[in-house]
Amino acid sequence: MPKEVFLFLVVIVMAAVTYPLRLLPATVISRARFGRYMQRVLYLMPYTALTALVFPGIFYSVGDHVYIAGAGTVTAILCAVLKLPLSATVILCVLCVYVLLILV
Repeated sequence: MPKEVFLFLVVIVMAAVTYPLRLLPATVISRARFGRYMQRVLYLMPYTALTALVFPGIFYSVGDHVYIAGAGTVTAILCAVLKLPLSATVILCVLCVYVLLILV
């Protein structure tokens, strides 16, 4: 079996397994009624999970230059505080890290 066909089948099987597991909670939770506090917790959950997954990778993204990664993170936080658009935030952070890597 060619490698491309095998990889395609792996993707199809993975989709067939994960889709029902994602569909079931979505249908059950959409009918449930929660209090104000629990609604807030569920609203913030994706941001919390994304932060927990992405944040550690930031400091390993530029090798041994942890301070440069920190500068990029501070740039992203400042962009968020200033409520800049996501595209501007990404461009500014990449430029910050790129310039600092050139200077080092």
